[in-house]
Amino acid sequence: MWFGILIALVPLFIGYSIKLKNAVWIARVNKSLSYLVYAILFLMGSGLAQLNDLLNNLQTILSSTIILFICSFGFNVIFLLILDHIYPWRNQANHRELPARWKMILESLTIFFALIIGFVCGLLPLAIWQYNQIFSEVILVILLILVGIQLRSNNITVKQIVINQVGITTTLIVILSTLLGGWLAAYLLKLPVNTSMAMSAGFGWYSLSGILMTEAQGAVVGSITFLSDILRELCAIMLIPSLIRRYKLTALGICGATSMDFTLPMLQKGGGIMMVPPAIVQGFLLTLIMPILMTLLNYYF
Repeated sequence: MWFGILIALVPLFIGYSIKLKNAVWIARVNKSLSYLVYAILFLMGSGLAQLNDLLNNLQTILSSTIILFICSFGFNVIFLLILDHIYPWRNQANHRELPARWKMILESLTIFFALIIGFVCGLLPLAIWQYNQIFSEVILVILLILVGIQLRSNNITVKQIVINQVGITTTLIVILSTLLGGWLAAYLLKLPVNTSMAMSAGFGWYSLSGILMTEAQGAVVGSITFLSDILRELCAIMLIPSLIRRYKLTALGICGATSMDFTLPMLQKGGGIMMVPPAIVQGFLLTLIMPILMTLLNYYF
């Protein structure tokens, strides 16, 4: 239990204590993060290949992923649309042309290759697969340190977080509605409520959510969590252009933790420069809260 807490929090805060000003080193951190994400997904794929009764497990993973995603993402959309009607947010949009969504979808789908390659390699009878857990834990620690450094590089002060009501509001709505969706999914999937809520609490951060749930609950649960968060990112990319003009809070909220990085360009170009501060705050808060919340749900409830 305590190991799960420490592995999630300590590296993140160690990284956050390091502030890089050199643009070259910041670029190296970002590039290293990409490599580590692919390494983690490779290990997840190889771990999945080691499961007994593989065919039935794959059917369970796919069906459970769909149910979990519909519940968590669906509740997100419903609650955010209600928020948009109660508290409509108007800003000066620049109405620039949005980046090609299909290009972004293809970029997002490339992560599946690492998972598939890992799965294929995992079918080979190699002794090295017995060290998968150790490799995953080491990579996870390094990844969290680099994420902490990356967060600090955004120069977000406590004051900026406290006074940005839009970012805080969407963050709270996303957390509450996601957990509510996870609660509903628990009954549909016949899972413990804390496990299902933890699975739903990735907020789109698929690289970390998948490995944390794999460490806590095994490869099947980790794969369901990972795929559900991937679907969130893909659906956010598809829906932002349709929502951003009229339902800005909904467009922002459905991005989850990715609003600070991957989906930020689409939010900015479609909703104007005023979308950037709440998007960064929401992404920052969800990135910070996700490993804490997921660990607490797995080990304390």
